[in-house]
Amino acid sequence: MTATRQAAPDFTLEASDNRTISLSDYRGKNVVLYFYPKDMTPGCTTEACDFRDYHPKFAQLDTVVLGISPDSVKSHDKFAAKHELPFPLLADPDHQVAEAYGVWVLKKMYGREYMGIERSTFVIDKEGRIAKAWTKVKVKGHVQEVLQFIQEELQP
Repeated sequence: MTATRQAAPDFTLEASDNRTISLSDYRGKNVVLYFYPKDMTPGCTTEACDFRDYHPKFAQLDTVVLGISPDSVKSHDKFAAKHELPFPLLADPDHQVAEAYGVWVLKKMYGREYMGIERSTFVIDKEGRIAKAWTKVKVKGHVQEVLQFIQEELQP
């Protein structure tokens, strides 16, 4: 599901800010859709805070940031409040959206295998097509790379 310029799978999920959000709500804007494994974990916290810190720059580029994990809305509410996140976190508890984007994968840790989110980011253009996909994301420097892509590739 990482081919670019194909239609991004639409979805509707419950959000941290007490809303229900559909991807199609943002047609006409660029969307950064980032999938992360778990609220309150070190890498996920760093990534969320990086998106928070660059949020004004994304907004200037007519770009919305949405985070998705299997965590509950209640967990997202705590995470967003603790780190003052200015963008919605979406709950995908049955990982249907993660599966649609191909980021619900077999993972290994300490010799144990389990299914989980592969940290990934998708930039969706104003027409609802995937403009760029990053999988197996390393957090350090990632948000700046996403911002640079939008500045160079999706601005008139």
